[in-house]
Amino acid sequence: MPKLKLSFAIGDYDRNRAIIDGRVPIDGVDPVIMKLSPEEIFFRAMRHESFDVCELSLSSFSLRVARGDSPYVGVPVFLSRAFRHASIIVRKDSGIRVPADLAGKRVGTPEWQLTANVWTRAFLQDDFGVRPQDIHWLRGGLEEPGRVEKLKTDLPAGVSMEDIPADRTLDRMLDSGEIDAYIGPRAPRCFTAANPRLRWLFEDPTEAALDYYRRTKIFPIMHLLGVRRTLAEAHPWLPVALQKAFNESKALALEALADTSATKVTLPFVEEQLRLAQSQMGTDFWTYGAHENRHVLDHFLRHHHAQGISSRLVDAEELFHPATLESHRI
Repeated sequence: MPKLKLSFAIGDYDRNRAIIDGRVPIDGVDPVIMKLSPEEIFFRAMRHESFDVCELSLSSFSLRVARGDSPYVGVPVFLSRAFRHASIIVRKDSGIRVPADLAGKRVGTPEWQLTANVWTRAFLQDDFGVRPQDIHWLRGGLEEPGRVEKLKTDLPAGVSMEDIPADRTLDRMLDSGEIDAYIGPRAPRCFTAANPRLRWLFEDPTEAALDYYRRTKIFPIMHLLGVRRTLAEAHPWLPVALQKAFNESKALALEALADTSATKVTLPFVEEQLRLAQSQMGTDFWTYGAHENRHVLDHFLRHHHAQGISSRLVDAEELFHPATLESHRI
């Protein structure tokens, strides 16, 4: 039987690299790999259903699942995870010193429904009492004018949101002082060590994130893997084949990261950071699997609904193909 020739759109991450270069084969699949940015993948997947298998925004995907019209079914392979305490950048002259000072300020954001923003708003409310309704939001392109929400969302009652002028960008508005702060997954270009006007809200975002993890045991999920629903229905073996291969690819990446005879990442202090992560989060700190991450998914989905993005509270198991929710044992 010939293999399925499928289009893949994924990020060029170490945990994907063995899939990309073919070291880990996918049972029954001949992949055509496209290494694209998250913004391009998500836009094309949600607007045009462009790929057979692709990385998906947890937020956009959950919104479509809630609506009942998702063209993709999820595989519990979490290709991107990140603590988002470094996602809040403030002007030093804004009067914002602690999270509570965000109340009443003008805060720029690229899209309301971005996964990173859901997580950021969640911990601001849970840990610091700052509700989305307390902030005046300005929405628009970070580096290019004209960005729009990929999917229509209904803002919660009391949330103030305005679109920035069509010829402006959030990067320029933050640098010029037209907005007080910025929240988003990608830092503006103006946020450099040489720019004296800007700083992180949290003086030590790593320590703030570690404190969050110690209290909650949540390592926020940003992206998951999706497969076209019609393909999964026609080939019910496919979601588990994908899950198996991506798990193997991640294991190879972690093995390489732990080999410090020659650092695989062009960054100093990698060995120290790895030991810190393992000491605080265990050796399998980047877990795949729905059951292993149920508490993370439940927390996200509650806030996703409360923030007006999903029209109903989604159950975590609704996100995934049923075959990926259990595995064989020897």
